[in-house]
Amino acid sequence: MRWIAFFSQTGTEILNVSNKLGKLPDKIITNASIGSINKKLLTKKPVTFTISKPTVGDYIQLIGDAKDVVVTLHGWLRIIPGEVCKKYNIWNLHPGLITKYPELKGIDPQEKVFPPNKKTPEKVKTYEKVGLVIHKVIPEVDAGPVELEVSTNNTFSSIQDLTERLHTMATSAWFKFFQSNEMV
Repeated sequence: MRWIAFFSQTGTEILNVSNKLGKLPDKIITNASIGSINKKLLTKKPVTFTISKPTVGDYIQLIGDAKDVVVTLHGWLRIIPGEVCKKYNIWNLHPGLITKYPELKGIDPQEKVFPPNKKTPEKVKTYEKVGLVIHKVIPEVDAGPVELEVSTNNTFSSIQDLTERLHTMATSAWFKFFQSNEMV
């Protein structure tokens, strides 16, 4: 099975998952600027750069043959066109516990679960649990079947602490996902 990984931010998650698996993706694709990418990732594997908002044709050209390929999204900040979702085996890690809190679908769920804003506490929901899911990518955003869920109590004192914990959880979740599905 060929593994193709997409990212829009630093690519650190791909590097961490690869280190734990002992295997790099066969192809790494980004729309990030070279200056924002983790330098260690750049030294380990060539990265393919694409335009900020790829078209259906761009995705098909980047991924290639649909047989024996798994595509993973690691902070890929783009909505994949429905035609591409249907053609490929694509998986996304979403840093929000959407199985328990569906309102966390979409952008920046970690900011939504951080302890209430003291200025307007009556307007902010308190989330007892935080976590992430790995789900199949379908044409509807963050709505595909969930393959794996990981959660913990929301006891974080800062958004930075929460984000760091989610990153650690993400590496373990991807490792478990790949191992249980024998994809690498």
